[in-house]
Parts: sequence; structure tokens; C-alpha cells
Amino acid sequence: MEKTERNLALEFIRVTEAAAIEAAHWLGKGDKKSADKAAVDAMRSRFNQIDISGEIVIGEGDKDEAPMLYIGEKVGTGNGPKVDIAVDPLEGTTLVAKGQSNAISVLASGPRGTLLKAPGTYMDQIVVGAAAKGAIDIMAPVKKNVREVAHALNKSVEDLTVVVLERDRHKELIDQLRKIGCRIWLIDHGSVAAGLASAFVESEVDMLMGICGAPEGVITAAGVKCLGGDFQGVLKPHEQKYIDQARDMGITDLHKVFKLDDLAKGNELQFVATGVSTGPFLKGVMFGNGKATTHSVVMRKSSGTIRYITTVHQH
Repeated sequence: MEKTERNLALEFIRVTEAAAIEAAHWLGKGDKKSADKAAVDAMRSRFNQIDISGEIVIGEGDKDEAPMLYIGEKVGTGNGPKVDIAVDPLEGTTLVAKGQSNAISVLASGPRGTLLKAPGTYMDQIVVGAAAKGAIDIMAPVKKNVREVAHALNKSVEDLTVVVLERDRHKELIDQLRKIGCRIWLIDHGSVAAGLASAFVESEVDMLMGICGAPEGVITAAGVKCLGGDFQGVLKPHEQKYIDQARDMGITDLHKVFKLDDLAKGNELQFVATGVSTGPFLKGVMFGNGKATTHSVVMRKSSGTIRYITTVHQH
């Protein structure tokens, strides 16, 4: 199993690299649909060269919404281990369309049954790194969470940096954080990249707070678990159909606090991401001299390894 898992993690990097390169061609061209389609096509093509019996549990949406990489789709050759796969071929379609930073191609995987099938709605989330593990409580006031995390990191509250999606729904949260006095990094898109940045020691971000996508939350949780960090989330379905979807997926308690092991079970987890446009922990794709250079991270929970891989592709 050790050898199989290691080889899978390193094979999966070719999947995110291919998706990132194709998406990067669309940087700043104002066409997020074409950028996303390019990433999806490249990712699926690469998946189907790998000896796995894979099932997409977090993907581009239901079969009716997505022609490829839809929830329940089978990928791989069908030979090899049975794995759950959570993907976001291009996290930050709008970022790419606008030529902005922090877009990534990302996937998480684990043995069949390890990744939660989450409805396509929202989830209130708190993410921190290993040093603040155990210091968060999503049911507690914002002020208490900020103080506890600052204490765990041996920082003053004023020096703590919290990343938040800039949305109308977060006006009250942002107002509270400003009154508390911590630093705030507001982002337009890219909650997975921001959540992972919160768990990286080298990052300038200490914590993610706020309501982001639930499917993205599962991917974030898998990566955070590989990093030894902490994550808590509560579903915030915004339409009846998502309440029904959650129940169909076996989620009966809509007020449940989801922790890491609820979203990504066990230790045989892999997380792979490749930068599309430069962000807080990965550089974007660079083109030149008939080559494309990619920057990726590969993480495995079982071994605790974190590999940063720079690859030069003939293009």
C-alpha cells in the first residue's frame, strides 16, 4: 500500500500540471468558461491514463450540470486501487479571466469512502495551521477564536492575519474583525488556496474565516489534514434543493459541526495542487522558449511529506 499510495500522489501531479497549463493560456482573456473547460478537459484526459478505479465525489457539479468530472463519474483505467477523488480543475475561474493572482488546479484523494460527498452549497469555515490545532471553535464568538489562535501562535491579536472572502454576507464578520484589531486579507475568490495558505507555516496568513463553498471545504480539509492543521465547518444551505441534496447524501443534521475526520477520514490521503496564477504559496505557470514551467505541492498524510515540485514541460 505504501508504494501504491506514493506512486499515486506523484502521478496525480501530472493531472493538476496539465490542467494548470491549459487554464493558464486563458489568463486575462475574460473568458472563464473556456478557461475552466480547458482545465477540465486536460484533467480528465490525464486521469484516464492512471491505473486507478476512481470516482469523483467532489467535482464540477451533478451529471446534469457538468459533461465531465461530474459527481459520480468514474475516472482512471479501472485497474488499480479504488479511490475517492475531489477536484477543482480551476479554482479561480474569474481570477484567470481577469488576469488576477491565486488561481490553482487542485485535487484531493483517498481510499473509497474517505472523502465526504458534500452538497453544492455553502459552508461556514475556520481554518488554521498545526500550531493552532485545537484552538478553534466555530460555535464560539469571532473574538474568542481570534484571541485563542493568536495565543496559540504566540502573536498579538494585532499581528494576526485573517483571510476572508469579500462578500456582502461577510460585512458583519469583517466589521467584528476590524473592531478586534487584527489584520485582514480580503480576497475576491480562491477559498481553497486561501485555506491552505492559512495552514502553511511559511505563509503570511494565519487563519481563514467565513462562508465559502462546501465542496471546496472538503478539498481544503484534506489538504489541511495533510499539513497537520485544523478545520471546522457548518453547512449553510441557501436553497431548499441543497437541503434535500444534503439529506440525500446522508447528512441528517444540518447544524453538525464538521471536523477534519468528518470530511477526510483516515491517514491515506493525498493532496496535490499546481499554481495557475501566482498566489500565497504557489507560483503560476510561466511560458517561454517553447516551454511551460509549473510549480506544485504534493502532500501525503501517512508519511507527513510535503514536496514542492518545479517542472519544466516542453510545450
